[in-house]
Amino acid sequence: MKYKVIESQEILIIGLKAEANFHNIHVVTPKLARQFMPRIEEIKFRKDTFTLSLQSYNHFDYNTFNPDEAFEKWIGVEVNNLDTVPPDMETLIIASGKYLVIDFKGSISEFIKFWQHIHATWLPNSEFELDNRPHFERLPPSYNPMQEINEEEIWIPIK
Repeated sequence: MKYKVIESQEILIIGLKAEANFHNIHVVTPKLARQFMPRIEEIKFRKDTFTLSLQSYNHFDYNTFNPDEAFEKWIGVEVNNLDTVPPDMETLIIASGKYLVIDFKGSISEFIKFWQHIHATWLPNSEFELDNRPHFERLPPSYNPMQEINEEEIWIPIK
């Protein structure tokens, strides 16, 4: 598997969030995206053209993970500053640290299998350990969940 390790500075996010778990994430994510995407142009000082699909867990350990456990699901964008936040949107600051970054190309069902493989098999047998910071996917402007095949970057916090 090809990957890179990135030492990230603090990441500033503006977006929308909702409580989710692994049973309802397939409902929560599209709902958030439908609320957020029509308003994306309201956000000033965007760092790039990517959208973030982000999960902020209280603590994530795949070996003891409970699909009923709630976490924050975000759809948002990275910004250069938090000076101007559109009404009814929220902010998130991700502390600096290392991320394992993996390019993925495939369908949503292939993504789920790949994500499970990374956490259940690959990571435990690697030199890396999960860090307790948000996990996210960076989605390019071409990303469309209605397409069979998409490209995205998977960002996994490591230490």
